[in-house]
Amino acid sequence: MKNKKEAVKIINILKEYYPDAKCSLDFSNPFEITIAVMLSAQCTDERVNKTTPNLFKIYNSPKKMAEIDIKELEQIIHPCGFYKNKAKNVKACCQKLLEEYNGIVPDNMNDLQMLPGIGRKSANVIMLEAFHNPQGIAVDTHAKRISNKIGFSKETDPEKIEKDLLNIIPKEYYYDVNHLLVWHGRKICTARNPKCDNCPVNNYCDNYNK
Repeated sequence: MKNKKEAVKIINILKEYYPDAKCSLDFSNPFEITIAVMLSAQCTDERVNKTTPNLFKIYNSPKKMAEIDIKELEQIIHPCGFYKNKAKNVKACCQKLLEEYNGIVPDNMNDLQMLPGIGRKSANVIMLEAFHNPQGIAVDTHAKRISNKIGFSKETDPEKIEKDLLNIIPKEYYYDVNHLLVWHGRKICTARNPKCDNCPVNNYCDNYNK
């Protein structure tokens, strides 16, 4: 397992390697990133970005989204996969925003996780991207894979992995690490055929050096 000094070294190397790392979901306000994050589950950000313009062009508020016919919503978000469940969650989320939060996306982890379709990972993303106030580290499939390979965590449960990450990564790095792990997972440390020999942090990787 990596210690805090090693973790910071790895993050700083990745920051130099990916100076432009940022969120790849398109959005213009907290409501849009909330919906986009829900649609991104088991779907590429690229696909979500092709879908949301048509959705937000008309249904650009919790009120309008809550009133949309469920069949129409399913049709619009169909390309994102799992569209029936996602449509149900989107409508339920918007209804809850209207009923309990005055139509405003809450800016804290506890309330965000009370919204249908929003778990801890999604809440972490919203706190980072919408409110620039990261409270933790979003553990998606990339963060999970890299954490296990590099030696940040031996856990398989995302919440336990996040706990391990928070123990070794100082808070001032939360903003960067969320983006860096995603970019590294997409470009180098891929699930299939990872480019280990070209990895900028392979000297620190448990999997590479075992």
